[in-house]
Amino acid sequence: MKKITLLISLLSTGFAFTQEVPATLTMQEAIDYALKNNRTAINASKDIDIANQQKWETTASGLPQINGNIDYQNFLKQQVQIIPAEFFGGQPGEFTDVIFGTKQSANAFVTLEQKIFDGSYIVALQSAKVFLDISKNLKIKTDLEIRRSVIDAYGNVLLAEESVSILERNIEVLKKNLFETTKIFENGLGEEENVEQLQITLSGVQSNLNNTLRIKKLAYQLFNITLGIDVYQNISLTDSLETLAEENRALMLLEATNDTKNNIDYQIAENDTKSKELFVKLEKSNALPKLNAFLNAGYSAFANEFSFLDSDQRWFGSSLIGVNLNIPIFSSGKRNAATQRAKIELEKSKTNLEQIDQRLKLEIESAKNDYQFALDDYQNKKENLNLAERIELKNQTKFFEGIGSSFELRQAQTQLYTAQQEFLQSMLNVVNSKATLETVLNTPNTN
Repeated sequence: MKKITLLISLLSTGFAFTQEVPATLTMQEAIDYALKNNRTAINASKDIDIANQQKWETTASGLPQINGNIDYQNFLKQQVQIIPAEFFGGQPGEFTDVIFGTKQSANAFVTLEQKIFDGSYIVALQSAKVFLDISKNLKIKTDLEIRRSVIDAYGNVLLAEESVSILERNIEVLKKNLFETTKIFENGLGEEENVEQLQITLSGVQSNLNNTLRIKKLAYQLFNITLGIDVYQNISLTDSLETLAEENRALMLLEATNDTKNNIDYQIAENDTKSKELFVKLEKSNALPKLNAFLNAGYSAFANEFSFLDSDQRWFGSSLIGVNLNIPIFSSGKRNAATQRAKIELEKSKTNLEQIDQRLKLEIESAKNDYQFALDDYQNKKENLNLAERIELKNQTKFFEGIGSSFELRQAQTQLYTAQQEFLQSMLNVVNSKATLETVLNTPNTN
């Protein structure tokens, strides 16, 4: 009974359903979900379906075609013919007006048509296959771009989340420092400037926190759009930025060969060149003869009154078989001009392919350089953060022992906050630059 209820439910919704959105997502789970539910990915899959239908549409155009035709005619005034009167025993030189046929007629015919030879049909079949290949390659390109967008959006959410956490911890420490400094000042053991310096620092960090909270909200909404879910859907991300940075340290990518033929843009450009070659063939095929066969069979009826539905109405059968040969002879140079134009388009496509090849080589080198820099910068920013934490701690100790100024403490705190943000950004850069390199190499999920 449950199965029947489920079947009825599916039928009533046209077999359409929305995949349940998980409450928590790792980055890989987010990628997998987006590849199925992102609206651009869905449309790219539909483009493949369209290409498959077009391929069959092209194929079917060369298979037998059967068409029926029914027509009914009623002469409001029949045409009069003039014939010599002597045919009816009249005088030579005189004419008699006569009406041939009946006032009404009906015809019902079925026609079978079949291509026997048509060069353009062969080219059309090849073109349909190339169009399908282009659609599949565009789907791959879409998936690669969606994957990179998800990684970027996921990382931005984590960056905002961890920025909020760090700022909240900094505020907690600052409030404690401000409280202690205020008590020291109230007891006459410190200067008012020390309190004011900490108030300035605390106010700035609180302002940054408020802005980061707004950015965090927008980051989640952008992430939801990238996944293909409602912009206000609540989702929890389980990966951490540092974990992702460590997992994405894949040095073997830096040694990958710069083979542009694996790049999806190059493959799409190759498809374009193939399509241009087929256009040349198509224009050449227009100079070839076209041979078609046909078979026609049907019935006709005639009457002065509308009696075609009566059982005693006489219908006269007829059939016809034949072939049609169309031979192009002279087009005043039109076909030649079209062929030359197609050849020029082909040369342009080949030049474009060479340009894409060179551009992709540069993109691969640039992506490798960016990834190497991100790895180096990540390590550098990690060390800088450790140094900034130690410096800030030393200045805190000096300040509360009365041997350090509030200005020095504020400088150390500002330096620490900058180092914290730079470290977070460096982790995100590792993840994003690796995704960019994988995209240009067409090697996703390289670890």
